[in-house]
Amino acid sequence: MTTAPDTSPSILIVDDMEENLVALEAVLGSLTQKVVRARSGEEALKAMLREEFAVVLIDVLMPGMNGFETAANIKGLDQTKDVPIILLTGASVDPNYAYRGYTVGAADFLIKPFDPWLLRTKVNVFLELFRKNRQLAAQAEQLKRLLTSPEHPGGEGAPAPAGAMDSATPTVAASTAAAEESQKPPGAGKAGQPTTAPHPDLPPVPGAPEPAEPPQPAAGDASRLAEIAGQLAEVELLLRDAKGSDKTRLADRIAELEQAVGRLMVSRGT
Repeated sequence: MTTAPDTSPSILIVDDMEENLVALEAVLGSLTQKVVRARSGEEALKAMLREEFAVVLIDVLMPGMNGFETAANIKGLDQTKDVPIILLTGASVDPNYAYRGYTVGAADFLIKPFDPWLLRTKVNVFLELFRKNRQLAAQAEQLKRLLTSPEHPGGEGAPAPAGAMDSATPTVAASTAAAEESQKPPGAGKAGQPTTAPHPDLPPVPGAPEPAEPPQPAAGDASRLAEIAGQLAEVELLLRDAKGSDKTRLADRIAELEQAVGRLMVSRGT
């Protein structure tokens, strides 16, 4: 049984004033998530390199590295570029602050004093998105391991099907048999027997061999391949709805795996 990954996200709050940090902690306390403090933009960047966060709340007006610069630096790092940012600022601010915030990559912009319920709702949306992305990544990795395992039909390291080498490299005996067949009169099979199939309305010839039934794929393999194809399609759609270049590349990989499963299903007659 596979153990579910830890999807409990943390929240980072960044403000140079202690009273603002205390107020944010009180508002977010009902979400029962871990809240990490940072008193400057530099501290925030260090914290994000040490730990993974679901969302970051940053005050715009801070000495040294302000909120816009902090957000731009977060978005400039590969490790933290996909973390959503909410910028917070006072009421008497430049009207262009919101535009600047979205320009540097912020996901939202709130003006103080803000409604605590509204802030909790916005933060909770990013928390749920973080959990869903973790679950999707875990499912995609599990499917990838399943498709590439040696035990899986067509996976890496799986033995080649019986007769594959014979069909790929004709032998001398096969060539000789083909030459003998070419010398037989039309309509004759092995040992001069007619190869024409009997008419369906005619009664069977006494002593004639029963026609061989075409091989059927194993029911277990067919149902398992169909189940895997459905799971891959679902994961691919969910990944393409999410944002981020990493998720797009993963969705492309899942699409390739879907095609591989489809080829296996066709080759097995499913």
